[in-house]
Amino acid sequence: MRIGVVFPQNSLGADPGEVRAYGQAVEELGYRHIRIADHVLGADRDAHPGWTRPYDVDTEIREPFVLFGFLAAITGVELVTSVIILPQRQTALVAKQAAEVDLLTGGKFRLGIGVGWNAVEFEALGQSFDDRGKRYDEQITLLRRYWTERSFTHRGEFETVTGAGIAPRPVQRPIPLWFGAQSAPAYRRAGRLGDGWFPMVQPGPDLEAARRIVDRAALEAGRDSAGIGIEGGLAWTGSPDEFATGVQAWRETGATHLAINTSQIGRAGVDAHLKALTEAAEVLR
Repeated sequence: MRIGVVFPQNSLGADPGEVRAYGQAVEELGYRHIRIADHVLGADRDAHPGWTRPYDVDTEIREPFVLFGFLAAITGVELVTSVIILPQRQTALVAKQAAEVDLLTGGKFRLGIGVGWNAVEFEALGQSFDDRGKRYDEQITLLRRYWTERSFTHRGEFETVTGAGIAPRPVQRPIPLWFGAQSAPAYRRAGRLGDGWFPMVQPGPDLEAARRIVDRAALEAGRDSAGIGIEGGLAWTGSPDEFATGVQAWRETGATHLAINTSQIGRAGVDAHLKALTEAAEVLR
């Protein structure tokens, strides 16, 4: 089980020195990857009464592709998006940006993607919210073609490509696509099409039920579900025993990856997050 960290969005502020210190320390501590969430915009609660989502216009969320370009120059860990909201973006541009990150990291990149839930974001980015699931399926096919074919033509329900391609193409052809999943349709999509998935639940009955859906979808698609990766998430609470129990629970599920989350520390600065990751690394050793 490869163990990495979740980049603490809304915690490090705008200082690039803190990002540099975080990325380099994570590698020195022996973590294998850094994964980062994505949102382009936040909703203003005054303009959207009753907003109950966990982030808003004042939540600081870094842009993954640009941040990864910075991290690729100073660290050698794998970089992972968890997740890019694919249907609110142009597919060709995502393919190009992902290929660049893959090249800069020497092929140590996983592109986590999701359907998204924030209609405010979709509106501002000029994309339809209501048909995002159908567009998402077409985009998955297109991404893999951009990464593996010099030039291709596509006539789809939502997108048209006429004799075009990206260059340079990535080291990994194709780049692994991992899916954010917290519903039956998302689990089925991960089983049919994904290289891996990020469960939004902890080990237990809900996770086992989700895995059965993924496995069934993989079987129906003629795929071996054993080859589909699983990355769990685990919060550092400050209790070594609790943390060790959580790591073991994910290992026993057969998870291939695990990411340690220190976001509960909040805006205490980079030193507090690195202290937590140092303590967690001692438990892992």
